[in-house]
Amino acid sequence: MPQIDEIAPDLNIAEWVQGEPSNISEQKGKLLIIKVFQVNCPGCFSLGFPEIIKLYKKNLGKPVVFWALATAFEDFKINSLDNLRKLILNREVVGETLISLGRQGLLEGNHLSYNIPFPVAWDNIKPRKPEDAHKNAKIIIQRDFPVYTQMPDHTQKKISDQITSYCMNKKYTAETFENYQLRGTPSTIVIDKEGRLRCKLFGAGLGLEQEIEKLLAE
Repeated sequence: MPQIDEIAPDLNIAEWVQGEPSNISEQKGKLLIIKVFQVNCPGCFSLGFPEIIKLYKKNLGKPVVFWALATAFEDFKINSLDNLRKLILNREVVGETLISLGRQGLLEGNHLSYNIPFPVAWDNIKPRKPEDAHKNAKIIIQRDFPVYTQMPDHTQKKISDQITSYCMNKKYTAETFENYQLRGTPSTIVIDKEGRLRCKLFGAGLGLEQEIEKLLAE
């Protein structure tokens, strides 16, 4: 797992659905902004993409590269490569995205009202090995429960049992999502001109514009 200010490892890409194939190690000298999303994620399309597309347009001509990475850590039948292709080819949305954005009046039929104007990749989704459940549960606990060891024993056991059960029942691993230990979607990975991981943002409206301006000035 890369730490802040360490060299960012290349993404584990299964397929580039839009744009020319590339990776982090090939983008030295440029600021790299990666929007991580799921097809079945209404907030990714109502908040995440409008924010980053605005910044993409604002920074045209500057040494900033924007990518999107579709991943899947749940709802694997909907968060699929086939549905990602439909999204990129004709802006078709499905699942909760279709329902939620339709209610908000943000669709044209069952299609997004905007295009994603930069390269889009599909995370490498692999079957999960049941024997890795305990190891993966420890990683999640360390990430999400920083005071876990200070909790009462019965609380530790309850958390451990719940997360281990979750890991046992999870059928697939999204390699980039898990390698970067992201918390959910939409998330944004920010990598500086030297190829170092500078921040990971979970959600939208968290100062990404100011972060880009700061790193461009370095």
